[in-house]
Amino acid sequence: MKIIIDSHIPHIQGLIEPRAEVLYLEPGDIIRDAVIDADALIVRTRTRCDASLLDGSRVRFIGSATIGTDHIDLDYCASHGITVRNAPGCNAPAVAQWVFCAIHAWMRQRGITSAEGLTLGIVGVGHIGSIVARWASQLGFTTLLNDPPRENRDGSFDDIFSPIEELQRQCDIITFHTPLTRDGRWPTWHLCDKAFLDGLRRCRLILNAARGPIADNATLLGWHGDIGLDCWENEPYISRDLLEKCIVATPHIAGYSREGKQRGTAMMLEALNEHYGWDISIPTVASPATGAAQVTLDGIAASYDILADTACLKTEPDAFESQRNNYHHRKEFKGPIHG
Repeated sequence: MKIIIDSHIPHIQGLIEPRAEVLYLEPGDIIRDAVIDADALIVRTRTRCDASLLDGSRVRFIGSATIGTDHIDLDYCASHGITVRNAPGCNAPAVAQWVFCAIHAWMRQRGITSAEGLTLGIVGVGHIGSIVARWASQLGFTTLLNDPPRENRDGSFDDIFSPIEELQRQCDIITFHTPLTRDGRWPTWHLCDKAFLDGLRRCRLILNAARGPIADNATLLGWHGDIGLDCWENEPYISRDLLEKCIVATPHIAGYSREGKQRGTAMMLEALNEHYGWDISIPTVASPATGAAQVTLDGIAASYDILADTACLKTEPDAFESQRNNYHHRKEFKGPIHG
């Protein structure tokens, strides 16, 4: 058996080798000729898994050590007997950390001293959005939650979810945490478009740490408010003008915590065990995937210097991919230290 693994996935080398031949490749080297005789792939978002990569190969298992699957052609995989597993929620606390570090940096730049009186709109209330909502309530923000698929799936929760129009009217800050979808009842591609921006009444800050195309970057460039982006359209060839406009700008590393990477790898090993009937020992992660139980805004901000990452990207925008691939995985915020 042969397994190809993205060489930038940490905490995995040496754990699978007793059961298979393992080849670690750079994302750009995971091409059709390389995977033709592979039985399984373990990848990240930079590897597009579709017919152009997989046709004629032996691949019957794809694991993505990431929360999303928009880089995988799920219909193709289903029709060709390829099992797909991802790592939902693995990096949720890290993305929530990024969100509040971005908000803290914005508040300091704009002379805002308290969360009291600020309304935070959260679009997408899954693993990440739920942590953002819980922390926001602790920090004193008023929150409005929008998640039509979840509202439809879980029943009517008029006291929990709000229509997107309500967020447009009431929120000072809006942060996006949806998957990227182009079809269906609630597509998210260009969810933040000209019509959305024109409908904003008091919003002063928009954040996107979900997927780049959720926000129409060309239109966002002309918006009058402040912007914080971790995910961009056309990565790694991002808009230089939009980069300069952003008060926070990072190279798609919001979820790049040490613990998040450990969780992602652990979830891939669990999936391999389930699929192949193996008994690989799964490393444990000390911090919970639900994030810290108690938070302070200053405490979160002290845990991660988001403006240092911003300065790095603005200084060397051509190094977007290198900065992402070689990012020093930060520690998640674990909460106040007592004793």
